[in-house]
Amino acid sequence: MAEEKKVEEFYTRLQEQLEGDTEWPAPYLYKFIVPASNEKIAEIEQIFDGINAEIQTRDSSKGTYTSVSIRVTMDSPEAVIAKYKEVSAIEGVISL
Repeated sequence: MAEEKKVEEFYTRLQEQLEGDTEWPAPYLYKFIVPASNEKIAEIEQIFDGINAEIQTRDSSKGTYTSVSIRVTMDSPEAVIAKYKEVSAIEGVISL
């Protein structure tokens, strides 16, 4: 339960920060680290499908992880957080 509380506190702080310093809609840059797996990357890409997202991937030097950067215009802090929550359901993904 403590981990769940930490996650909710993180999202609350993020929402306050986004509301305070950004005028919406606005571009937002998501960054994720995923185990090097085309399947996991495809799952992330599917979450951002249809919203004009610019997605870039880069493999780690040893090829065990892939960084995924996604630049997309989002409508609100709530929409930003909703995407983070969707991606967090994918096993092994780390949000930066």
